[in-house]
Formats: sequence, structure tokens, C-alpha cells
Amino acid sequence: MSIKPILYQGKFDLPQIAAVLEGLEETIIFMLINRAQFAANQVAYDPDRSGFEGGKGMSLFTLRLRYHEEMDAVFGRFCVPEERPFTRDLPNPKRRVTLPETGLFLPNYNSINLAEEIIDAYMNLIPCICPEGDDGQYGSSVEHDVMALQAIARRIHFGALYVAESKYQSDKIHYRTMIESEDRAGLLVALTRAAVEERILKRVADKVEHIQAEINPEVRRRIPSEAIMAFYRNHIIPLTKEGQVRYFLNRQREDTSN
Repeated sequence: MSIKPILYQGKFDLPQIAAVLEGLEETIIFMLINRAQFAANQVAYDPDRSGFEGGKGMSLFTLRLRYHEEMDAVFGRFCVPEERPFTRDLPNPKRRVTLPETGLFLPNYNSINLAEEIIDAYMNLIPCICPEGDDGQYGSSVEHDVMALQAIARRIHFGALYVAESKYQSDKIHYRTMIESEDRAGLLVALTRAAVEERILKRVADKVEHIQAEINPEVRRRIPSEAIMAFYRNHIIPLTKEGQVRYFLNRQREDTSN
């Protein structure tokens, strides 16, 4: 799906932010269903087995991700705040990228880059949704890995940036006090809305079931809703909150008057 830019006009439209996050749920589910059509294919993640000449120490997955993100970088993808790369030392954009006012106060968007944590979580998810073994479809497997990872990363970083800033604007004095004292624990408590998280988890599980309702199991593999709900509970939601904490602790103070 395409994400409409957040139109910042002095304040954030929180329902709009929530709608973008909800829309990304379907994107993630579709991407994971597509990856689940192939076996776990551990060979694709083993260093020195990429099949590329000169690819020593790099897996097919690592190379596929790097080549994909190099192209994305040239087109300017990573100029967008919520699009944080998994790959380092990427080329500069070759096109002029003009973005609307974001309303964010973060000098370096990569200060909240959670790429390593996202990859670790995703690799643990693969055995939960993919058949065991090796079907030889390594190229297709890593192609879908890249698309799924970018959708997951977009959701986490979007929530980290825009939800954090909207919460800051709702109670500047309270959040400034915790930021200035670097109170990570206090920030995490302030960010947590258990009832909202439970609604998200139920909605995600319901969507997984709904999207797969018409799937013919003899043609397409189904993924268990419990696995995706657990992935949200144990990784997507906690990493989003970690990103929010990092946003606060790296946030540039916009003024001293209020």
C-alpha cells in the first residue's frame, strides 16, 4: 500500500496516524502470507552460500537486501522519515526529493533505526509461518523477505516517530521533564496503553483469519493468526515503543517559550 503523507499544520491528526498504522497491518499480513508459500530455506541465510562470486561472508538474503536498498536509496526512499534502511553505506539519492513539513523534531532519523532488532525478530518468525525444510526456491524466499521486512520496519518507525510526537504535543511539560532526566522507564510507562494494544492484537488476528478465509489450502499455505498476533505482541508493539523512547531522548527542543 502507499502511505499518504501526514499533513502537519501545527498539530497532528491522531486518527489519521492511527489509520495509517491500521492500514499497514494488511500490508504486513499479505507480505507474510506470500513468504509462507515457500519453505524456511535456511541455506538462503547462510554466509558463504549465496552463489555469488565474491560474496564471501554474505548470504543470499543479505545480498538481496543490500542490492534492493541500494536501488531504493538512489530513488530517495530513505529521505522519508519512517523509511529506515537495514543496510549501511548506501548511495545518495540521484533525484531531488521534496517532502512536506513533517512536524518532527529529530535531527537524525537514524537515531531511532531499529533495523537489527527487526531482522532478529523476523528470522525467528520464519519457522513459525513457513514449512520446514528446503524447496530450493531461495531467490523467491529472500525477495519476499525483503518486502515483508520493509513493511514491518515502515510500520514500526512510523509509529515510533509520529505517535511519539503527537503524545509529546499532548503534554509537553510532562514529557519534557522525563526527557531532561532521561527517564526511560517513566517514558515507557507514559507511552503504554494496554487497552489499545489489546485492541490492536485482536484486530490483527481477526484480519489474518478474514484475509485467508477464501484460501484453498491445497493451493496456498495459510499462516496461523496466533503466530502473527504473537509477533505483534512480542516484537512490533515493543519495538515501536522502544522507537518512541529513542525519539524522545533524541528529540530536538523546538523552543523554550512553552
